Amino acid sequence: MQSLIGTGVALVTPFKKDFSVDTEALTRIVNHVVDGGVEYLVVLGTTGESATLSQDEKELVIKTVIEANNGRLPLVLGVGGNNTHKVVEELKTRDLSAFQAILSVSPYYNKPTQEGVYQHFKAVAEASPIPVILYNVPGRTASNMVPSTVIRLANDFKNIIGIKEAAGDIVQAMKLIQHKPEGFLVISGDDMVTLPMVLAGGSGVISVIGEGFPKEFSEMVRLGLKRKVDEAYKLHYLLADSIDMIFEQGNPAGIKAVFKSLGLSEDTVRLPLVNVNEDLAKRIDDFVKKIVN
Repeated sequence: MQSLIGTGVALVTPFKKDFSVDTEALTRIVNHVVDGGVEYLVVLGTTGESATLSQDEKELVIKTVIEANNGRLPLVLGVGGNNTHKVVEELKTRDLSAFQAILSVSPYYNKPTQEGVYQHFKAVAEASPIPVILYNVPGRTASNMVPSTVIRLANDFKNIIGIKEAAGDIVQAMKLIQHKPEGFLVISGDDMVTLPMVLAGGSGVISVIGEGFPKEFSEMVRLGLKRKVDEAYKLHYLLADSIDMIFEQGNPAGIKAVFKSLGLSEDTVRLPLVNVNEDLAKRIDDFVKKIVN
């Protein structure tokens, strides 16, 4: 899984002003991040607003990304949910030949026990024909996947090859890194703590801000992996304010404001999400102009 070390980006789904999927903008964004130097692309994650896409729209997004990428970078597909049977059925029926791995979120809303989380991912691992990256994001799922559960899964199922850890808890991340099996990827899911996680032994990031500023953010991660600490932190602090801003009023409204400033897409989001307000949009625009210029 060496190709999944470094910076992956969680692609947005750009919409036109009429809320339809903007495939031309999605193609521009794919080219923007590939040219910017990221290592891989993640399709239909949380940042892609997958919860508000129809099945036909999801297929359109997948087709567009595959064509725009044109085999340049590895692709990871978001396949998760809180209905284990439905996730398993998708894994058994979907053509996953274009993807190197799936990213599967811990079940949300149901609030399963740790044994329930284990049994869910046991079923996912047994059904998936390609490697599985776990996704722990308790701020969205209302349920934390604790390190002992992750390590148990990693030891029991060889096709569970990593975790996107987005608990916002650096101590929890360090416990994962300390006790993980050899080769298991601990991937940051929080842009602000990506560099500390990498320096502690993490494998990289699945990033949001890395979409907007792929050159700077992916270079920061590469420097961190090489233990070039001072150079890496210089880039971290260059981008730190923008990381705060893009999450200030919710994801992906913030990063879509970045894309609007870059001229890559509209900033349209679907309800229940709403655009960032005028004040934040201006601050984001000012930051983008400072970086680009």
